[in-house]
Amino acid sequence: MSSSDPSDLPEPDGPGRRLGPPPTKPRTSVVRLDHHWFVACLSTELRRGRPLARVHHGAPIVLFRDAAGAPQALLDRCSHRNVPLSLGRVSGDRLACGYHGWEFDGAGRCQRVPGLCRPLDADRGRRVPAFAAREADGFVWVYTTADAEPVREPYAFPTVGPGYTAVRRSVTARGSLHATLENALDVPHTAYLHGGLFRTAEKRNEITAVLRRFRDRAEVEYVGEPRPSGLVGRLLAPGGGTVEHFDRFFLPGVAQVEYKIGDDAHFLVTSACTPLTDFETRLFALVQFKMRIPGFLLKPVLEPIANRIFAQDARVLREQADTIARFGGEQYESTEIDLLGPQIYRLMKQAERDGADVHGPGGDGDAPELEKTIRLQT
Repeated sequence: MSSSDPSDLPEPDGPGRRLGPPPTKPRTSVVRLDHHWFVACLSTELRRGRPLARVHHGAPIVLFRDAAGAPQALLDRCSHRNVPLSLGRVSGDRLACGYHGWEFDGAGRCQRVPGLCRPLDADRGRRVPAFAAREADGFVWVYTTADAEPVREPYAFPTVGPGYTAVRRSVTARGSLHATLENALDVPHTAYLHGGLFRTAEKRNEITAVLRRFRDRAEVEYVGEPRPSGLVGRLLAPGGGTVEHFDRFFLPGVAQVEYKIGDDAHFLVTSACTPLTDFETRLFALVQFKMRIPGFLLKPVLEPIANRIFAQDARVLREQADTIARFGGEQYESTEIDLLGPQIYRLMKQAERDGADVHGPGGDGDAPELEKTIRLQT
């Protein structure tokens, strides 16, 4: 019988015969958060006199500094002929389109039309959407809702005090906001994906983790964790010791990892994550550390290690996003040691539903909505 005979072909639904991927629920953990602040760029990236194009929640925006140096943010589309305003030039407090020279102020109002022989009347629809912008801690923040008065100020990065080395960095990962945040705060993967750098799969320690969820944040406190056996742990505390370790999430997209070993080693990484698109996220990190070894000596050693760790995480996030796209959605299973991922998703979905009203009283005095203790191996 010829191999091309139709009777020779496998039944499409028979056991082991399926050629395509199994069906998956058409859902993802993508959320859209209105009335919240996200970082758009490092302060050093936004130069005077130079418009800066960025993508913010899938929307093209343009940032520029006005005459006083304050950041302004507009939708990156001229209302005249839809040319990107980021191709234009800054003129005092205004951004001039590079096509016909229409000038817009930081509120999106058209203030000048070159060549027009009569006085410019009211906007008459010529304005472009504007986004509130703030600058603090070396970062420029943009509000997600256009033409809206912010209901609160952006997240304030912690200041740990004198004697610390501070490093600001930004990197981009091809993963959803939720996946990127979970990855930044997930402990179990470190022994495998980053084996030898943080922890090792061969040498495990059973410890206690205390999970707490508040109205606008969640945290895990790891109790009784010995110094990680990997390279980073040996750099943090060559003499060993017990680690004070906290992982924290703050709405809408801040991940924070803190390690402290005695009085000589303190390492605090705060990453503000901004969704550029549904499956592309930019991390803006402030790394602050103090150790026995002077920071100027330690920084050249830590940077290549950090770059390697991020490259490993970025590869996994990219493969995860590709698999989700290939199968048409997510199909996750979790256990109790998946500590912060489910809590982050819950808080983000609540913020998506409630918008600006999701935030509770904040601060250290409010009681957790959830608190539970888990045993796990690290």
